[in-house]
Amino acid sequence: MVFIYYSQGVASQYQDFTERLMSHLALKGTEITQQVCKESTAQMHMKHTDEQGHLDIAVENKNIKVTYTVDREKREISKGVMGAITGAGLGGILGNVLRKDQGLGDAITGAIGGAAAGGAYGAYDGYEESKNNRTNFATVLAETIKEVEDELQNIIQGQEEALRISREQGRQKLQEESSKTEEYSGLLEELYGQILALQEEIDLAKSEGVSIIKPKARIDRAEKLYQEAQASLEKKEYSSIKPKITAARDMVDKAKEAMSGAGT
Repeated sequence: MVFIYYSQGVASQYQDFTERLMSHLALKGTEITQQVCKESTAQMHMKHTDEQGHLDIAVENKNIKVTYTVDREKREISKGVMGAITGAGLGGILGNVLRKDQGLGDAITGAIGGAAAGGAYGAYDGYEESKNNRTNFATVLAETIKEVEDELQNIIQGQEEALRISREQGRQKLQEESSKTEEYSGLLEELYGQILALQEEIDLAKSEGVSIIKPKARIDRAEKLYQEAQASLEKKEYSSIKPKITAARDMVDKAKEAMSGAGT
C-alpha cells in the first residue's frame, strides 16, 4: 500500500523540511532507522506502534513529495468472518492442523482467506477502509507534513518580508544619498565659483603691486577645504561635507575682508 503526499512550495527548504519532519515524527512515537539523506532525496525505514514501512522524500519542482510505502500493518480479525469460520467448524480447522502438520495460525489465515474469497468481506477489521482510507501512521504522517509545511511557509513568508523591508530600506537610502549628493554638489559648485572669483581679484591686485599675503593665505585655505569637501562627497562621507563647506565660506569672507583692507 502506497500513500503519496505533496508539501506545496517548500522545495527551497528541503533540508529543513526533512529534519523537521523526522523530529516531529520522533516526538509522536515513530522509530526512524536506516536513514539515507542526500542533497535532494532521502529514504528511511519507520515503525509506528504496530505499523512499519518506508519513507521516500524528494524534491519535485517547487514542492516536496513524500511517499510512504506500508510494509506491515496489524489488522484484527472481524467478528463477522470469525462467525463464518465458526459456522464452518473450528474442529475442521484443528483437524487440518493435525493432519497436515500445519500451524494453527496458518490454518486460520487460510480459512479467513477462503471465507473472504467466498464473499465474507471484511476478513480483517478495516479491510475495506485500508484500501480506501489511510492507515494509522499515514494519518499521522499527513498531519505532520502539514505541520512542517505550515512552519516552513511562515519562515518563507518571514524571509520574503525581511527581503522586502531590506529592499525598501535600500531604495530609501539610495533616494536619500541622491538627494544629499544633489544638495552638496550645488553648494560646492557655488563655493568653487566664489573661490575662483576671489582668486582672480587677488591675482589682479598682485599685478598692481598690492600686498596680498593675508587674502592669499585665506583663499588658499578655502580652496583646500573645498577639495576636502569634494573628496568627502565622492566617498559619500556626508557628515563631514557641510562643516568643511561652512569653514571654506568663512575663509572666503575673511579673504574678502583682507582684500578690502589691502586695497585701502
